[in-house]
Amino acid sequence: MEKSLLDIKRGVAMDKKVIKDSKTKKEVNSYLTGDHDDIVTLMEQEWPQMTAEFRRLQREQYELFLHKQHDYGPGNISVGTQLGTPEEIKLSLTGLWFRMNDKIQRLKTLLMSGRDNAVQNEPMEDAFLDISNYGIMATIVKNGKWGK
Repeated sequence: MEKSLLDIKRGVAMDKKVIKDSKTKKEVNSYLTGDHDDIVTLMEQEWPQMTAEFRRLQREQYELFLHKQHDYGPGNISVGTQLGTPEEIKLSLTGLWFRMNDKIQRLKTLLMSGRDNAVQNEPMEDAFLDISNYGIMATIVKNGKWGK
């Protein structure tokens, strides 16, 4: 049975294992009080391959984002607007939603049908990463930072 971080802090059993180690309790307490560096260290130590792969993929996504923005410029996401009004922001977010939906529909078709992708140089993993990047871009638009 999985427990919340609050239960872990209290020393409640998690998968028949009680956290008694003072270092682990300190790391959990640090997480609960807002010092997230300790939980990052804990997770990187416990899951080194997974966390390293996550970082690698984030870096790959960031570099792809920069290369594409170099070629497109910010106008493709702002749809030629200044993103100065709620309507312009909604238009931009709607455009991003359409892009994400295209990728999701492609993934759905490939996953549900069990077919291999017909586009040779565009594996499913690219669609997963594109969706993630579009989500980040939407957040940047929503936060008022796009093109600035």
